Amino acid sequence: MNSYNAIHILVVDDEEDICEILKFNLESEGYNVDTVNSAEEAMQRKLDKYHLFLLDIMMKGMSGYRLADEIRKKRKQDALVFFITAKNTENDKLTGFSVGADDYITKPFSIKEVVARIKAVLRRSDHTADVASEQASIKMAGIELDIEKKRLIVDGIKEDLTPIEFQLLHIMMKNPGRIFGREQFLDYIWRDVNVTDRTVDVHITRLRKKLGSYGKNLITRKGYGYCLEMD
Repeated sequence: MNSYNAIHILVVDDEEDICEILKFNLESEGYNVDTVNSAEEAMQRKLDKYHLFLLDIMMKGMSGYRLADEIRKKRKQDALVFFITAKNTENDKLTGFSVGADDYITKPFSIKEVVARIKAVLRRSDHTADVASEQASIKMAGIELDIEKKRLIVDGIKEDLTPIEFQLLHIMMKNPGRIFGREQFLDYIWRDVNVTDRTVDVHITRLRKKLGSYGKNLITRKGYGYCLEMD
């Protein structure tokens, strides 16, 4: 994903001027950008062609939250999802991350910030892709992390992961029993993206659910952080 002209972005916002501003500036950076003005219109597109979605939350009809859920859970896509929205409370942000967002930008926004954060997350995704050259999979007891397909397999059942969930699990499975603090995860995964440490907790909770019966092995060490530990 390191060639900008190979990156396809879909902007979904009911404000046409915002769509035009984002399209102009992102295309100036070399990205391929399409825009639509509703989630329903987005659903008519071939969504699997896009590498990144920029979604407003408050739109007429289907909300950005529901569209993100459709992309993540129903269509099982691992494309990057950004929310760009006027909803700016901490709970709003945590809700966004809980439905699988990779970043959350509040309006009014600086276009330079949007471009910088997109580049930061794409660099992070490049790092995730590079992991594939290390080994085909990592196995611990009844769980397996398929590096190439970015997929978790729990007792033979496949579970799709978001890019952030993949990176969190990859770090812990490569270092079984090692405790990682929130700050370490933020530094390794989010880097220069400004998110709160509670964001880590949201993604850990989602990951724990996907681990099924092995969720209990993703342990919280109060005051220290998280680790993956098998009996």
